[in-house]
Formats: sequence, structure tokens, C-alpha cells
Amino acid sequence: MRIGELVRRTGVNERLLRYYEEQGLLDPARLPSGYREYTEEHVETVRRVRCLLSAGLSTSTIAAVLPCLRAEGERLAPTCPDVVGQLRRERDRIDQAMRDLNESRAALDLVIGAAAIGR
Repeated sequence: MRIGELVRRTGVNERLLRYYEEQGLLDPARLPSGYREYTEEHVETVRRVRCLLSAGLSTSTIAAVLPCLRAEGERLAPTCPDVVGQLRRERDRIDQAMRDLNESRAALDLVIGAAAIGR
């Protein structure tokens, strides 16, 4: 299938699909004309990439873990032993970012609260 069909099937725009290719997340075949040719496997790969992006992973992390994930129904399951550790580290990074954001929010609440008192 051509890129337009992949866009239609995944809901991901063409520019973003080309970015995924630049990041090593997609590797379509090239026709002699230079056109990219995608398969059903690419549709599934894009869906996995979108799932992992929504989980907060960077494209470089996704490129590292994607070959070690398989679909089990609606879930992704690791197939390489070291991937679980990498995913745990990513979860810890996200947890820290959430703590940092909560601290920032609390600081803003103090400032906002002070403005209400000063009126």
C-alpha cells in the first residue's frame, strides 16, 4: 500500500509517518520509482508506536523496545528479558516527572492563593 492508504488506515498524517521512518520506527520497501510501499505489518507498527507514545515514551526509546514487543490481544507484551527493566526505568522517569509537576502546581497554587488574599 502507498503512504496515503497508511494515513487512512492509521489516522496518522504523512509528515508524521515520514518522521517515524527517519527515527527508525518504520522501514518501508522502496519501489524503483522511489515510492514507499507499506504492508499490514506497518499498520500494526504504527498502532504500536502510537500506543507507546501515548504511554510517554520517546521515539528513541520506542525504537529500542519495539523489536522486543508483540501483541497479545489488545496489549503489548515484552519478548526480550532486558526490555522489562528498560520499561521500568521509563516508568520511574515518568513518576518523577509527575512529582515535579505536582510540586510546580503546588507552587502556583501558593502564588494564586496569595493573589486572592491580597484583594
